[in-house]
Amino acid sequence: MKVGLFFGSFNPIHVGHLVIANYMQANSDLDRIWFIVSPHNPLKQKNTLLDEKQRLQMVQLAIGDNNKMKASDIEFKLPQPSYTINTLVYLKEKYPDKEFVLIMGSDNLETFHKWKNAAEILKHHELYVYQRPESLKTVLMNHNKVKIFNAPLMGLSSTAIRAAVKEKKDIRYFVTPAVWEYMREMHFYEK
Repeated sequence: MKVGLFFGSFNPIHVGHLVIANYMQANSDLDRIWFIVSPHNPLKQKNTLLDEKQRLQMVQLAIGDNNKMKASDIEFKLPQPSYTINTLVYLKEKYPDKEFVLIMGSDNLETFHKWKNAAEILKHHELYVYQRPESLKTVLMNHNKVKIFNAPLMGLSSTAIRAAVKEKKDIRYFVTPAVWEYMREMHFYEK
């Protein structure tokens, strides 16, 4: 089984994430998509993140009963900050029968060489890259382990959603109805 790993803070998960995951699953050889909720991305300030269990809950609400997708808390059990190489090693040991592929935006591919053990990741895993609005400028574009996909582009970000909620703007169509209700009930991002 080939599993696409979609890493993210998902602070919050929005329809753009779901569109990309759906597109990758439907238009590639991936059997499943796992949303890996990162408790602490080394490139982000932890104090800007909602609690990891609440972000995981929103991912679970967002994907609902889609059996091709799964919300994963695998990184909650690993040392923080979360490094992709550590997660991949752990997953390969736990699930030796699965082949893991990384799903990322072209902006991440451009900085991939800065990731911890980037060469080792590329040696053992394919990267499925979706285009971001900015053009792709990296030598990795032509690497045999990198596949570029023309997934739909959406100018939507979790940062913009958090800012809009704080400003009391209506964002109900940027997230799924279940996530919208949960965010309202819990008063997430209002302060």
